Amino acid sequence: MWDKSTKTIVSSVIAAAVIIAAAVIYVNQKGTTGPEVTGESLQQTAEATINYLNENLLPPEMTASLVDVSDIGSVYKIRLAIQDMEYDSYISKDGVYLFPEGYNMTEKVAAAGADTNASANVEAPKSDKPDVKIFVMSYCPYGLQAQKMFLPVYDLLKNKAEMGVYFVNYIMHEKQEIDENLNQYCIQKEENEKFSAYLSCFVVSGDSEACLSQANIDKAKISACVEKTDADYKITSQYNDKSTWLSGNYPKFDVHTDLNQKYSVQGSPTIVINDTVVNINPRSPEAFKQAICQAFNNTPAECSQTLSSESPVAGLGAGTAAPSAGGSCE
Repeated sequence: MWDKSTKTIVSSVIAAAVIIAAAVIYVNQKGTTGPEVTGESLQQTAEATINYLNENLLPPEMTASLVDVSDIGSVYKIRLAIQDMEYDSYISKDGVYLFPEGYNMTEKVAAAGADTNASANVEAPKSDKPDVKIFVMSYCPYGLQAQKMFLPVYDLLKNKAEMGVYFVNYIMHEKQEIDENLNQYCIQKEENEKFSAYLSCFVVSGDSEACLSQANIDKAKISACVEKTDADYKITSQYNDKSTWLSGNYPKFDVHTDLNQKYSVQGSPTIVINDTVVNINPRSPEAFKQAICQAFNNTPAECSQTLSSESPVAGLGAGTAAPSAGGSCE
């Protein structure tokens, strides 16, 4: 799978963004007319644009696909996916120009030079025992990064705060993500004291069977839980019925749909402390610990311990990466 080669994918995604950002310049500088779609329908225009990207702008190892397209008045808005990242772009109605980004000039935006991350680390309300939830997709590179950030803090504060891993109510990484989501859900439910050991193994190796054994987890108990949860929420049956997929592209994973709706979860990862969605910047164990510790009415002694200030690498594998607050699967 691609997420076992994180460095390659991160580079590819960055390259994709750069290529798309250069698209309108490329068209103008080369004097071409863009995809020949003038006068065609909305859907045909979008498909022709995707074909143009794939045939002219993207390298062979990368492929753009159409997620959605809509008529928003003066232009067409197109949502496209490259790898597991999605982008909103805009097409002129004559099908000649692709605009990689748009600004709504009726809305107020941050002034030039302003700190756009100023509100990123919003402080959660205080409580005696903070409730901490991280919503992930188990094979999302950034969800895996957030889980690696989560683990040292969980080991430090699990007896002082309510902490758990929850799941976004759709998947983007094939059937394996359904299987692993169910695994992690059931381990937390049935053998929660072994969850940290299992997850610490999985986020590095991605080998769920080996990690179950390594954590000494009762596989029969987990298998029974997985089977029942799957049946209760109709997860596999909905996966097999594409008419149920969100936007026709994403299989549903309804185990935590009520919480997804409550917190308006938009993707993986989403972090909630005391019912408040917060962004952790950078995604390091120390930054995450501080976000939780400020949410105590009475700060426990454990909060005086210093954890790593380095961000874990995104995707499967060990190691650290450059400080990052961004990146999500949505």
